[in-house]
Amino acid sequence: MIDYSLYAITDRSWLKPGEKLADAVEKAILGGATIVQLREKKLTGDELEELAISVQKVCKEHNIPFIINDDVVLAKKINADGVHIGQSDMELIEAKRILGENKIIGVTAKTVELARKAMEGGASYLGSGAVFGSSTKTDAMPMTLDKFQTICESVDIPVVAIGGIDEHNIEKLRGRKMSGFAVVSAIFAKDDITAGTKHLADLAHNILAE
Repeated sequence: MIDYSLYAITDRSWLKPGEKLADAVEKAILGGATIVQLREKKLTGDELEELAISVQKVCKEHNIPFIINDDVVLAKKINADGVHIGQSDMELIEAKRILGENKIIGVTAKTVELARKAMEGGASYLGSGAVFGSSTKTDAMPMTLDKFQTICESVDIPVVAIGGIDEHNIEKLRGRKMSGFAVVSAIFAKDDITAGTKHLADLAHNILAE
C-alpha cells in the first residue's frame, strides 16, 4: 500500500549553489517524505532523463516510490514507479495501456466530476487543489476547503491535497478526508531540508491519524 502522507514534488529552482537535486531529494526522504514526484517543466529529452535516473536511484535506495510528472514515455523507459498526469496531458486510459496495470498513475482532479471519472478509469490516486494557492504554479486557482472535502468524499481512492501547503497552514486541513499532502517549497526551499521535512511529516501524520 502506497503511503501518500508527505508527497514531495521537486523544483530545482530552490537548489543551493552546487547542490544536486538527487541530494536534496535524499535529504527530504531522510526527513520523512513518503513518495517523490519529479516535476521539472523546463527540462526535456536527455537532460530530463539523466536527472530522472539520478533521483530514481536515491528513491530506490530508500524504498520510496518515484513518480514522474506528465512524461508517460519517460516513466516507461526508465521503469519509474508511476506517473502523474494533468487534465491537459495524456488520457488516463492511454497512460495505463503504456505503463501497465501495476504502475501508480495519479490524476489531477479539481471537480467532483473529474475525480469520479478518474476513479472509474482506474487512477491510483488524485491530486486536488490548489488548497492554498501556489507559489510554484502562479496560474493555479485556489480551491475552497469545502470543495476539496467534497472531492475527497466523492471517491474511494486516495486524494492528495496540493497547493501552497506549508507548516503554517497544514493544520487548516485537519478533519478533511485526504490521504496526504503534496509539498514543494515547504520542503525544497528550506535551509535544512531534512529538519524542515521532518517537522512537516510530524504534522502530517498527526493530522492524518485522526
